[in-house]
Amino acid sequence: MHTDSASQTVAVVGAEFGWGSSGKLSAILSALHGGPAPPGRPGPPDHPAPPLRFIGLGSALGRPLLSEHPVDRWYDLSADGTPDTLAEIVRSEGVRAALVVLDGSAAKALQAAGVPTVFVDSLPFMWSAGDRTALPLDATVYCAQKCAELPPECLDVLASVRALHWVDAVIGTPPAAVLDRPPSAPRQYRSALVSLGGLRAPRLADWTNYPRLVVPAVLEALAAHGVHEVHVAGNLPAEFAGRLVDAAVAPPRTTTGSLTHGDFLDRLAHCDVLLTSPGLTTLLEAGSLGVPTVCLPPQNLSQIFNGRFHSQAVGAEVRVVWPKDVLVEEEALSLRSHGEDRALELIYGGIGAAAQAADGRGTTRALRDAVLGALRHSTAEGVDWGALTTTVGTGGAAQVADALLATLRGTSPPS
Repeated sequence: MHTDSASQTVAVVGAEFGWGSSGKLSAILSALHGGPAPPGRPGPPDHPAPPLRFIGLGSALGRPLLSEHPVDRWYDLSADGTPDTLAEIVRSEGVRAALVVLDGSAAKALQAAGVPTVFVDSLPFMWSAGDRTALPLDATVYCAQKCAELPPECLDVLASVRALHWVDAVIGTPPAAVLDRPPSAPRQYRSALVSLGGLRAPRLADWTNYPRLVVPAVLEALAAHGVHEVHVAGNLPAEFAGRLVDAAVAPPRTTTGSLTHGDFLDRLAHCDVLLTSPGLTTLLEAGSLGVPTVCLPPQNLSQIFNGRFHSQAVGAEVRVVWPKDVLVEEEALSLRSHGEDRALELIYGGIGAAAQAADGRGTTRALRDAVLGALRHSTAEGVDWGALTTTVGTGGAAQVADALLATLRGTSPPS
């Protein structure tokens, strides 16, 4: 039970869907603690934070990314036990406000339990009428991240939000030493970072299908391109990751292992090229540093949008798509009107079938050639690697921190 009356307790929650939610939570917590300000923002949040104490709810998938932050205690919540359990946690811990990233159910439950809730939606372009009931439209503050494009299907949904507050990209601040580094001229890449996000999304029957198809293809393409050093990041168990490396013709210095958010940003700042499943937070963080970035085939519905946004913004064919016998993206997009889950069934099913077909060797060969082609396109003159990030800004973490502090004070967030 919480007994320290000098501090105010905030519950933090990230969706159990990849690592993007926890990356955003990490960035916001850094902003609340007066971490390095993003470019164009001279200091920490507009109002100094009162003493804050944090507890975590759920977010088991992304907790390793948050290990750098002072979260006092984590609570596991089951889907069927959340309401009653949540009310008891709120009472015993003295929760004054909540910060929730992309977990609509948790945000709605916290709001119903009387907790003022700041909800962060980094994917407002995704939603259609079929998703309306899953979103916390009555959240105390609904922070929607600016995006490159808003499809018409999402406009009616966003119009239903009671307290909509648009924010810049919610991303981590890179190490200060590299913020002002000059853009590098096209050159032969020597080091690469491979990022596969969280991988273990809910309702995904076998999370190993994606890395079994993609990791060997990426490593072989990097070796063929002349890369000497590569690190594969993600929540891949060491033994499994080792088998993937051993099965491929990999660059001579290939390492694997998950990274905290801070360590990831540091690696990103110092690599020559990033190859990533197109999670939006990762793409925007790479763009803030001007790091050449190749989008690997999408793991889910939002990553189809993200890869397209990125490739269009930078002006180069650096997006790898699935072979047509695995997934036709337009078919997945057409299912959005029935809600995200219908589209995910198609995507997960196509990837799973490809992985089972002769151990996925045909798909891996096709992906290797596509990755190698994208790497070659990425070395062309005139590619603007920061274009997507420039479009949506970089101050979102501090803006959400301001909104949370305003919620604790009972005032409106700054515009």
